Amino acid sequence: MGCKNIFIAITHYKELNVKDLEHFIDIEPVIDRLLLRTPMDSVELELFLNILMNKGFPKDKLIIHSDVRLLESLRLNAIHFKENNPMAYAYKARHPETTVSMSTHSMKSISEARENGLDHVFFGHVFESASKKGVPPRSLDEMERAAEMNIPVMAIGGINQHTIGELPDGFSGICAISLFMDHNLEEIRAVRRAWYENV
Repeated sequence: MGCKNIFIAITHYKELNVKDLEHFIDIEPVIDRLLLRTPMDSVELELFLNILMNKGFPKDKLIIHSDVRLLESLRLNAIHFKENNPMAYAYKARHPETTVSMSTHSMKSISEARENGLDHVFFGHVFESASKKGVPPRSLDEMERAAEMNIPVMAIGGINQHTIGELPDGFSGICAISLFMDHNLEEIRAVRRAWYENV
């Protein structure tokens, strides 16, 4: 994955259904990747993803969350792990052709991901976020330092049409849940235009 100006949509943490499937297909033209983060078991999610791909969703836009069996069963090319999960480093070492990413919340974690050859990281949360109630976001200094690390860094947390212009230069893209899951194609397209005006 070329890591510049990337829009990564993340699912709500829920059982996915037909309405979600239709939404993913609708917004596919304006997202670069879709990260499946759900409590569904591996077999259920595999069935869902096969239906999604059969309806035309590109398999090279799918990211599996930490489920190596599912990644390999579907022959996908991208997997994401939680912060400091040693499985990420081990998997990347064995499968350099696979895009492996990780969530990070510190410069130390970003550095370790870089040193272990990961392809990119998520860093956040960068703004006040509904999914991180009561937890203060990263400071501007932290965001600037993260964006300058020698690895593609995706900003995550509280990003919307109002906050996207406040991101400092240097981020390779953004990740979000509600921005992509709770808005339609045209609303997301407007945010994408705002991103390009800001980079």
